[in-house]
Amino acid sequence: MRTIVGALLLVFIAAGLVAAQGSRRPPFTVVEASIAEMQAAMKDGRATSRSIVTEYLSRIATFEDTLHAALAVNPRALAEADERDRERAAGKIRGPLHGIPIALKDNVHTTDMPTTGGALAFAGYVPPYEATLTANLRAAGAIIIAKTGMTELANWVAGAPTAMPTNYNAVGGFGFNPYDPRRDPRPAGDGRPVLATGGSSSGIGTSANLWAANVGTETSGSILSPSNQNMLAGIKPTVGRVSRYGVIPISADQDTPGPLARTVADAAIMLGALEGAAPDPNDPATKTCTPPPARDYTRFLRRDGLRGTRIGIPRAFFYDRAAVPGAVEPRGGLAPDQSKLMAEVIDVLKREGAVVVDPADIPSIVDKDPQQNYARWGICSGANNARGSDADCSIAFKYGMKRDFNKWLASLGSSAPVKSLTELREWNTAHKNAGSLKYGQSNLDISDEMDVERDRARYEADRAKDIRLSATHGIDEVMKAQKLDALLFPGGSGAALAARPGYPTVIVPAGFIPNTLTPPTPGFNPKPSPYGAAFTGLACSEPKLIEIAYAFEQATKSRVPPNLGK
Repeated sequence: MRTIVGALLLVFIAAGLVAAQGSRRPPFTVVEASIAEMQAAMKDGRATSRSIVTEYLSRIATFEDTLHAALAVNPRALAEADERDRERAAGKIRGPLHGIPIALKDNVHTTDMPTTGGALAFAGYVPPYEATLTANLRAAGAIIIAKTGMTELANWVAGAPTAMPTNYNAVGGFGFNPYDPRRDPRPAGDGRPVLATGGSSSGIGTSANLWAANVGTETSGSILSPSNQNMLAGIKPTVGRVSRYGVIPISADQDTPGPLARTVADAAIMLGALEGAAPDPNDPATKTCTPPPARDYTRFLRRDGLRGTRIGIPRAFFYDRAAVPGAVEPRGGLAPDQSKLMAEVIDVLKREGAVVVDPADIPSIVDKDPQQNYARWGICSGANNARGSDADCSIAFKYGMKRDFNKWLASLGSSAPVKSLTELREWNTAHKNAGSLKYGQSNLDISDEMDVERDRARYEADRAKDIRLSATHGIDEVMKAQKLDALLFPGGSGAALAARPGYPTVIVPAGFIPNTLTPPTPGFNPKPSPYGAAFTGLACSEPKLIEIAYAFEQATKSRVPPNLGK
């Protein structure tokens, strides 16, 4: 039994929940219930915040050993639920999440639970201040029920030659996808799941109904990928829409928190709660976008939101294989089953009245000049892109990690377990036998070799090229030329392109595709993998993207809950 489950049982016993709350089962269940349905149930007396939290805690205790969805559970969750219930009885409703249990990725500061980033050096560490987004959620009435598993330090620990798998961390091990929560059976396996869980923001618990929704963070795919893999609606906001203060960083250039939920409506409610009413003085980027009135994104939930909307299909590379200057073979493209599903998505858009512009290729993808071709310009990562071997890739990540991680450590003051990225690397090396370095730390190594002052000019040049190829000569150019409201990307394939300029994307479940193991294992049948449709727009276009995604969701109703036996 994992430590967390034992702790949960102690919480249940201490709260007097073991067979002491009466024999009648509550008439309301949290399974697949929306936030609006939970609020309605609490309003009309069919449920209380306490009963909702109790059911979620019971589900965590039941499924945690199988899924490994949480790194910590709030021991005061029931007490906080009682407080929300007393407030409701007194006529005080804090906001749209009043009494609703929400989980946070474990790189988001809380002062009542540890914030570890999944790194062993931070195991048990409680930071001295709360993240702005945590305070915003509490102000909206949310109960922070748990901290989710994640890829260690948001997947900037180990690249080549032994890249860290997604949703592994030294504190909690691997997380498992509720749509096939089995280990990879192949002989060379290391214990990883047979069905990937996506990027570093775990959507496992939200999909499995262990809490109402969760907050992830994305630098390049870590909201969109887990939403895609766990059949969730996810919103990767414009960088600056939600404050990053109190979030363990990779790079402030691209980092953003955002919601993962089972429906677009729930994700919209979450986004409004996460966003501040005014810019956060601790995060200057929060001046980028103006919130809608009352930060109410539910006003954009229009069933006819696709009618007349212009949506572009970036065929080259993202759907079809494309020639890349200097490459022997074409790159990119979809597998046949993915292609078939996306054709069905496009048919739905047309049927719902959207104007589909096909193709609407990204100019920097089809540019024949190697210096202007996005597909030739990757992110430096792993030992292969150490100093001296990084001329043909962007150093923005490895530079940003050195700059911003050390700033974050300084913000912790004397309580910081380590004082610099260098000290973290040294700590990891010293504690290798305790499991701190299962996959090494090549990304931390190449970040730490950066000199924030000496390498600034190179960083600024690479960052400018990132923006030129992804935005100016990329998304901006095609959207303006074709007068598009959004681009449609298959699954999480467009995440890196939109992440570089900090543009928003909303992803919605679209269906399932086969999970093909290579090489296959005789006698083992992998279960299908969820797959999503992602709508990307220009900066601050979340209202329109939510409108599009909601209309698509309502037209398809593609989400199927995972079958966990209960």
